[in-house]
Amino acid sequence: MYAILDIETTGGKFNEEGITEIAIYKFDGHTVVDQFISLVNPEREIQPFVVNLTGINSNMLRSAPKFYEVAKRIVEMTEDCIIVAHNSEFDYRILRTEFSRLGFEFERKTLCTVELSKQLMPEQDSYSLGKLTRALGIPVSDRHRASGDALATVKLFKILLAKDLNKQIIQDAVKAEPKYKISTNHKHILDDLPSITGVYYLHDTYGKIIFIGKSKNIRNRVNQHFTSSNPKSKKMQNQVAAVTYEATGSELVAMLKESAEIKKTKPSFNRTMRRNKFTHALYCFTDEKGYINLRIDAADGRKKAITTFTNYQSGKQFLINVIEKYKLCPKLVGLDATKKSCFKFSIGECAGACIGEETSESYNLRVQEVIAANIFDNQDFILIDKGRAVDEHSVLLIEDGIFKGLGYYNLNYQITNKKVLESIITPMENNRDTIHIIQTYLRKNKQIKRINLTQ
Repeated sequence: MYAILDIETTGGKFNEEGITEIAIYKFDGHTVVDQFISLVNPEREIQPFVVNLTGINSNMLRSAPKFYEVAKRIVEMTEDCIIVAHNSEFDYRILRTEFSRLGFEFERKTLCTVELSKQLMPEQDSYSLGKLTRALGIPVSDRHRASGDALATVKLFKILLAKDLNKQIIQDAVKAEPKYKISTNHKHILDDLPSITGVYYLHDTYGKIIFIGKSKNIRNRVNQHFTSSNPKSKKMQNQVAAVTYEATGSELVAMLKESAEIKKTKPSFNRTMRRNKFTHALYCFTDEKGYINLRIDAADGRKKAITTFTNYQSGKQFLINVIEKYKLCPKLVGLDATKKSCFKFSIGECAGACIGEETSESYNLRVQEVIAANIFDNQDFILIDKGRAVDEHSVLLIEDGIFKGLGYYNLNYQITNKKVLESIITPMENNRDTIHIIQTYLRKNKQIKRINLTQ
């Protein structure tokens, strides 16, 4: 659990400042579950430049509660939480100073979104809250007021959680949980999980991720792990102390995140999933008569594949589909071993490329359509899919045929704007698995939107 906060102060000498406004949003990693916002009478003068910056003046604070009157609520809101703030060193110091004036030692773990942003978004020009929110398209109201800045920090923190492919933030958070809050009762763990699409993480008592999975129904899938009687599941059940998750909205995003994060974090129970996700691939060659032939063969990293398949059967089904759609010859895709004309020719469904009745020029045009529809070479485009909320979409970026990464955007974004795209995309590794995942998903989900990018 996180307490994301922002504090406005009087300004003045170091450790002599007083709080004029505080906003705390209790955040469970997905949604805000509680909040506290209050003006505070600092019982001291506010520096003129601060009045100009925040708009908070002494007249506004005369009837506001003094710090000792809100101290109990602040303790309650931040108890067993990690304090998150933009420049947390400042906010945490101010809080500790105010509590020490009351004779109370205030101690909490902290996370700084400035430092996290530098680690996870090294390409940014500036890490001030104002410039970061503009670059990332985060809407901000009441800038330089505690509530507005704290809410902007919540939105920024959500982006940082999504960009943290090593999952260090959530592992540290689970590790920081008080031991009495970590449940070995699987029913209690399940009660906190939603029935949504996303990636889930099984943690041990040290917060370490021991298994990563993805599902269209996280709660049901985790329940299967907890109720399975196979030896691997039994062993895993004995080690699980907590389950966290990341909503993705899109099944494609969930599959890509699962693949990338397993490769990065190498959980002990995911060993089999670190291997390639495909066994067969589609290749082409031109025969001695000039016809382009297609073949499904065992995947070979030394040869350039058009697309890949989980097994031979799915590759064969793909060829059956393209024969129908593009009127290709079964012989020239390796599915008809006859030495004469193919069966399709005898029933009038093949133009006769197998016996030279259709010219290679005419036939090859249709084969090239198949290749172009299933290969990413030299192409720049984005794929738009479901987001985590009704007003959001997910987006994948492909540049020059290479998968660059993914992100989320609100519906009012100019998503084809290159600068906006680059700011919201979490860079991810392009490898054979990611291309396989994307191409397989596109074959099965025709409704996904593709937008070609122009220079």
